[in-house]
Amino acid sequence: MNISSLSSSELAVQTIGLTRRFDALVAVDGIDLAIERGSIFGLLGPNGAGKSTTIKILTTLLAPSEGSAHVAGFDVERDATQVRRCIGYVPQLLSADGTLTGYENLMLSAKLYAIPRAERVERINDSLAFMGLLNSARALVKTYSGGMVRRLELAQAMLHRPAVLFLDEPTIGLDPVARHAVWERLLESRSRFDMTVLMTTHDMEEAGELCDQLAIMQAGRVAAEGSPEELKHQVGPSATLDEVFAHFGVGTVDEGGRYRDVRNARRTASRLG
Repeated sequence: MNISSLSSSELAVQTIGLTRRFDALVAVDGIDLAIERGSIFGLLGPNGAGKSTTIKILTTLLAPSEGSAHVAGFDVERDATQVRRCIGYVPQLLSADGTLTGYENLMLSAKLYAIPRAERVERINDSLAFMGLLNSARALVKTYSGGMVRRLELAQAMLHRPAVLFLDEPTIGLDPVARHAVWERLLESRSRFDMTVLMTTHDMEEAGELCDQLAIMQAGRVAAEGSPEELKHQVGPSATLDEVFAHFGVGTVDEGGRYRDVRNARRTASRLG
């Protein structure tokens, strides 16, 4: 499907000339994105490419310097409150409270999202069952495994049935079994709730398994965009996504990111592990 031919009503996320400057630094440099409703879209690129800044703009945490962005049909600047009501967000760092039970975490989310009181218990129990956490609902989250914590955070972010779910490195620090369990729940959730997912990841296997479309960012710009198969075909007949990433994500040599990136990634991996 040619994404560029879709009407605005068929798009969950659309940016036109989206730009963000920090003094002399141009973190996001005039990017155009068109993300189809119901799809899983991967935003890839080396550390410092502009992925996190883009996500912050789309989730109304940062205002753009130029250009426009719409999420679920709402302008991220003019309609910020409506955008926040329509989205879910799972950050890279832990967002669940380890001193509360899984059930208590979801009840807190239900109140924050203003889910009607009469619906809360049923909605929470349904979410726990769907994520395979019903038997652990009354246990403190600090006793959960890393995979269980991530599934709980997905349940929190989707409790209000968001139109668009944003995920920042959703399986960082998880072992292969836990990682695949999160993938399974995510794919089922997309189908069950007719939800659009925009995710960042450095795991090329994850990108290939989950994403319908990918955009690779480099130095604030979109260097390449297409389905995983289309991007591999552009690089070579037997290219892997790792090779695609290396081909389009070049520019500066990335030896693992800045100190803050490494610190945050290791902290998340340690706490989830």
